[in-house]
Amino acid sequence: MKNLLLTTTLLAFTLFGCKQTKQNHVFKNKEKTIVLTFNLDKNQRPFYTISHKNTIVLDTSYLGIDRSDSNFYSNLSVLNVSEAKTIKDQYTLFHGKQKEITYEAKQYTVSLKNEDDKQLNIVFNVSEDGVAFRYEFPKTSDNSYQIKDEKTTFNFNKNTKSFLQPMSKAKTGWEHTNPSYEEHYDMEIPVNKPSSIKEGWVFPALFNTNQTWIAITETGLNSNYCGSRLQYNNTDEALKITFPQKEEVFTDGALLPESKTPWLTPWRVIAIGYLKTITESTLGTDLADKAINMDTSFIKSGLASWSWALLKDDSVNYDTTKQFIDYASTMHWSYCLIDVNWDTTIGDEKMKALADYAKTKDVKLIVWYNSSGDWNTTPYHPKSKLLTHEDRVREFKRMNDLGISGVKIDFFGGDGQSMIAYYHDILKDAANYKLLVNFHGATLPRGWQRTYPHLMTVEAIKGQEFITFFQDIADLQPSHCATLPFTRNLFDPMDFTPMVLDSIPNIERKTTKSFELALPVLFLSGIQHIAETPTGMYKQPDFVQEYLKDIPTNWDQSKFITGYPSKDVVIARQKGDTWFIVGINGENKPKTLQLDLSFISSKDGYIITDKNETFDKTEINSKNLTSIKLQPNGGFVAKF
Repeated sequence: MKNLLLTTTLLAFTLFGCKQTKQNHVFKNKEKTIVLTFNLDKNQRPFYTISHKNTIVLDTSYLGIDRSDSNFYSNLSVLNVSEAKTIKDQYTLFHGKQKEITYEAKQYTVSLKNEDDKQLNIVFNVSEDGVAFRYEFPKTSDNSYQIKDEKTTFNFNKNTKSFLQPMSKAKTGWEHTNPSYEEHYDMEIPVNKPSSIKEGWVFPALFNTNQTWIAITETGLNSNYCGSRLQYNNTDEALKITFPQKEEVFTDGALLPESKTPWLTPWRVIAIGYLKTITESTLGTDLADKAINMDTSFIKSGLASWSWALLKDDSVNYDTTKQFIDYASTMHWSYCLIDVNWDTTIGDEKMKALADYAKTKDVKLIVWYNSSGDWNTTPYHPKSKLLTHEDRVREFKRMNDLGISGVKIDFFGGDGQSMIAYYHDILKDAANYKLLVNFHGATLPRGWQRTYPHLMTVEAIKGQEFITFFQDIADLQPSHCATLPFTRNLFDPMDFTPMVLDSIPNIERKTTKSFELALPVLFLSGIQHIAETPTGMYKQPDFVQEYLKDIPTNWDQSKFITGYPSKDVVIARQKGDTWFIVGINGENKPKTLQLDLSFISSKDGYIITDKNETFDKTEINSKNLTSIKLQPNGGFVAKF
């Protein structure tokens, strides 16, 4: 009782004593487990707090917009607060952690007026697993307005542990290709710790506060807004939404958001609950824009062979590509990816021959493009072929004529509004030519896979490519991979390009074989590009090869079993009547994990684990798999 009274007192103090000027407006989810309170402070600035099961998880956090013509963040007055409106949505994803998804939330709209008598609405959705909000300028105008700054903050207490990926400095890195969301995560750091790069933190951002987990991201990012990130703001003493660096633009394009009105900004998404709640949440696509009207008959997810991952530039030739087409066919994989410089090392005539040959093997081809105009100095080609609508129409028609099924487009230039518009333009034009799309050297997709179902995957991670180049990055792979299901890969497909079972030239791999074997199921990607070569694959036991011939990428549902970011993770994924259970140990020490697989009931299957530098396969019933022993940096896969 004493603890309950203390919690209630703290809640009342925070909700009703923090600088408010009038009565609080309280917004709850249907379950009444998440409560958002809205008010204006003494300077008429809008703010909110959020509690989860009667415990404050976000304290006084500010809202508002600084628009080029007017202030929408202070000296505001409340025009109206709507009654709760039930929002329901059902949709299907072509790939990801869950196929058929139902979203339900209570929606509240706060209408505000500023000193210029101009209106701003803030729309709040409160659901079972979190909160989302966005800004709306509802009045129709032919004038274009620019948003100079967004005042949104997220105020965590000082004891919060954060798992954050730094944003890189624009125009740095190899051939000036940053930023591409390719840094390692800082683990369990204070929220007010500045990034070592000084450019803030990318989405999704993960927090553990007052025994509650929170993941923050954005979705519904349209071509009239820029991508954003988080930066600790010393004035507000909170993490704040901030906009891209000035260099992050398409050639001579806009940096900041600009649009006519009415105008809706992207959703700010806050998933809230236990780690299981966060990991299984679909809020990142629940709030994304619905799918465009397009022919989806050509969309098929699956695995792909890929020579460049381990063999690099010299492998992009006719003979090696034919071998990798045969490899994909033998493994029952749907795709073969052909990487850089193919336009000269193979050429159109031989590419057409390869596509025709692949068709006889029931394999489809994906080819690489350089997105770049002048925003970096990358030498790889074909380059600068997609910069205008006319360019894309010409190039995509050419791909259709060659029999190509998809494009991998690399080396984008950041998150400025003009660069975000470039992504949308590519996706729209690719849809018209029935081409699958993979973005590399790219931004976080922010739910675009729902809006554009042919967007199969996006890199935006320090993945296998970096491991093949740098030993220090290979050394960090175990903890890095054990973090990604809770962060980067939480809502959006991730082209980590996983799995090396044999060896990496000039690199000492730190993970076990079973760790690597778990990754194609652990990680979510519409097309899972496999790094292992035919030579490396054919060294593996027959039972491992057979397992890899039947790996889905379009899961019916997924369940979090156990884990902790950077330390370990076990995930269950279902396709039809079959369950795949996979897990990895992110630490260099042996451990035993307890598993609750009661939801599977009783199914016969097998488990593959590490044994003496190779694999061990054991027949097992799911009801008997109650714990698993993992080697240091080890893993396992089970199939029932």
